[in-house]
Amino acid sequence: MTAPLIIALPSKGRLKEQVEAWLADCALKLEADGGARGYSGWLKGLDGAQVRLLSAGDIAEALDAGEVHLGVTGEDLMRERPGDLSARALLLRPLGFGRADLVVATPKSWLDVATMADLEEVAHDILARTGRRIRVATKYILQTRAFFARHGLVDYRIVESGGATEGAPAAGAAELVVDITTTGATLEANGLKVLDDGVILKSQAQLAASLRAMWTADQMAVAEALLRQVEARAAARRSATLTWPEIPGAGDAVVEALVARGATRRPNGLLVAADDVAEAGRALSRAGLGPVTAAQPDFVFETESPGWTHLQAALSKN
Repeated sequence: MTAPLIIALPSKGRLKEQVEAWLADCALKLEADGGARGYSGWLKGLDGAQVRLLSAGDIAEALDAGEVHLGVTGEDLMRERPGDLSARALLLRPLGFGRADLVVATPKSWLDVATMADLEEVAHDILARTGRRIRVATKYILQTRAFFARHGLVDYRIVESGGATEGAPAAGAAELVVDITTTGATLEANGLKVLDDGVILKSQAQLAASLRAMWTADQMAVAEALLRQVEARAAARRSATLTWPEIPGAGDAVVEALVARGATRRPNGLLVAADDVAEAGRALSRAGLGPVTAAQPDFVFETESPGWTHLQAALSKN
C-alpha cells in the first residue's frame, strides 16, 4: 500500500468551519474518523489522501517539520516560524477567509503618535529620560523585530505575551502592542489605536505545502489532483458560459471581438468572465444570435495548473 498524502486541517473553531465549507464547495467532503470529535479523517472525492486535524499553530509547525505535505493555516503563523519561509514551505493559494491584520497599536491617549516615525521619536525620548526602553507586548516576536528594523526603531524591548496581548498597556506590562486584529473592536475596547503605517501583515488562511516533507510520485499525483480541483472551482466562480443555436456566419465579428477581450470558445458558445456576461450576452443578441443562454459552470479545468507548476518547481530545488 502506498503512503498517503498527508493534509493538515484546523481541528476547531471558525476556521475549521470555513475550511470545511470551502472543501465542500470544491466537492471535497471532510469525513472525520470517530465522528465530529475525531482527529483524523479523509476527503471524500480525493483518493490517496489522509487528513490530520490539528490546531492552526500546530499545522504551521507540522508543515515546517515536514510531518505533513499540505496544510491550511494562517499566513501570520507561517511567517512567525524561524528561518526563511521560502525554504520551509510554499504558500500555494490564499483562501479568502480567516482574514486578520497583524498591527502595531499604541494608546489612543498618545495623540502625537500616528506613525512608526512618531513612535521611534517617543521610544528615543523615553530612553533618554528614564534609561529604559519602551516595552512592546506581542506573541509575534520575529515579525515585530523585522518590521521595527525596517522602520529604524531600535530603542525597544519585547515583552512576550502569553495571554490577552491587548490588555498589556492597561495592566502596566507594556506601552504598546503588536497583535492580530480582525475588526479592531478589541483594540478599541482596550483604548488602543493602530498606527497609520502600522499594518505589518494582512493575513488570511493559506493552502500551503511543506518543502521539508518527503514526497513520493504517488503523493505528488494526489496533490496535483487536489490543486487542479480547487483551481477549477475557483475558475468556475469567476466564469460563465454563453450558448446559442448555431447560425453559420452570424455574429462572427462580435464573437471574435469577445475572444480578443479574453473569452474562450466553447461548443456553440463562449466562456466569459462572470462580470462580463450581461454585456457579452447583449452584444451577441444584437448581432442576431439567440436566444443566448447564460449559465455558471461548476468547474473549469484548464490545461495549466499554476499551483501544481509552482509546487513542482519548488520541490525540484530541494
